[in-house]
Amino acid sequence: MGKTLYEKVWEAHEVRKLRNGQSQLFIDLHLLHEVTSPQAFGMLRDLGLKVRYPHRTFATVDHIVPTHDRTEPFQDPLAQSMLDALRQNTREHGITFFDLGSGNQGIVHVIGPQLGLTQPGMTIACGDSHTSTHGAFGAVAFGIGTSQVRDVLATQTIAAQKLKVRRINVEGKLAPGVYAKDVILHIIRHLGVKGGLGYAYEYGGSTVEAMDMESRMTLCNMSIEGGARIGYVNPDETTFRYLEGRPYAPKGAEWEEAKRRWLSFRSDPDAPYDDVVTFRAEEIAPTVTWGINPGQAIPIDGRIPFLEELPEEERPVAEEALTYMGFRPGQPIKGVPIQVAFIGSCTNARLSDLREVARYLKGHKVKKGVRALVVPGSEWVARRAEEEGIAEVFREAGFEWRNPGCSMCLAMNPDRLEGDELAASSSNRNYKGRMGSPKGRTVLMSPLMVAAAAVAGEIADAREVFGVVGAR
Repeated sequence: MGKTLYEKVWEAHEVRKLRNGQSQLFIDLHLLHEVTSPQAFGMLRDLGLKVRYPHRTFATVDHIVPTHDRTEPFQDPLAQSMLDALRQNTREHGITFFDLGSGNQGIVHVIGPQLGLTQPGMTIACGDSHTSTHGAFGAVAFGIGTSQVRDVLATQTIAAQKLKVRRINVEGKLAPGVYAKDVILHIIRHLGVKGGLGYAYEYGGSTVEAMDMESRMTLCNMSIEGGARIGYVNPDETTFRYLEGRPYAPKGAEWEEAKRRWLSFRSDPDAPYDDVVTFRAEEIAPTVTWGINPGQAIPIDGRIPFLEELPEEERPVAEEALTYMGFRPGQPIKGVPIQVAFIGSCTNARLSDLREVARYLKGHKVKKGVRALVVPGSEWVARRAEEEGIAEVFREAGFEWRNPGCSMCLAMNPDRLEGDELAASSSNRNYKGRMGSPKGRTVLMSPLMVAAAAVAGEIADAREVFGVVGAR
């Protein structure tokens, strides 16, 4: 009987089984940022320990860094102290740190793949829930807590419980104006925000196979929003084309050997799965959220559901969402006014996202009264966007072009909603207060849909606003 990629990677990295049924798992790549690492380094000091394999650990700053004015010291003294602590800790332990102005600083889940650090067959851990992003390369990647960050620093291992595997097939061709963001929102809408509990999600099918790597990253990124700790795609030629020539990817003869090894991790054709679900690409429309979790989503032409239309267990949260968002049952989502448009986050701030929006945005203007921000995922993305004229397209349209960082996605920096502002956002979470205001409201959608909302001044169908005739 065959094995899934998840099983193969797990077995290759299992150091031993623990008495409690968990496995001690070796971690190939450990990624750090400034928020979850200071306490972990403090614990190391208290225990008199050093970082076991500093060459397997890489750090950047993303969560707290201002995207507008980066003059140091920052206006927020806590943000400055967190950055200073990361600088000191990485220097003390010999860890590679991609600092501001290094040319490689950016959101941790953007720079890992961009630099070729993320590779198939790896185990990858980071003190951030969206580490599942790296699974797009055929890696087993997951977020960990601060105490586990300490464990990986000290031992390069963690104690982990093996998951079940659900295969999610998406078959067919996506319609123009429909993107990976719509696909994952559609999946979460149908399987639920708790549907993936206890599972790793393996994405496949003709639709996924046709996606470029950055679209696959969007898909895997939001696996965590569906309750799955891990999401991955089997490596293929698309994976290899993306990785070839990147700074940390294998070179020369090692490259050919690496490809052979990476392919060996692919799920076998006869691999058994704990569950299999199939979706049709033709049935997926541009999708937006209406509530306070990513599963509360509808097609752009849909209407907000009546409580009696929902399963009984979902009704209390739906009622809470309607009250918080200020929506009414049966109301169309299209036409709801917005005050903020945000393109960014580890979900949708890559170069391909910005290219696709710029392709349609050129010649359009942001509606008066809408505050519109675009925050590139890394210094490399920002540099390329400047060189290609993409940044200028956004500026001419009325978007603020910012420096790289997590920005408004979680508002641990000056980029925040004010009062009960409603934001059209390309980020990954629409929880209460997520974007910095306890009354702020978030509607998730693809980057092109955010741009359409910015231009229309309301939640709109990008296909109508821009006359979309093709999709990647």
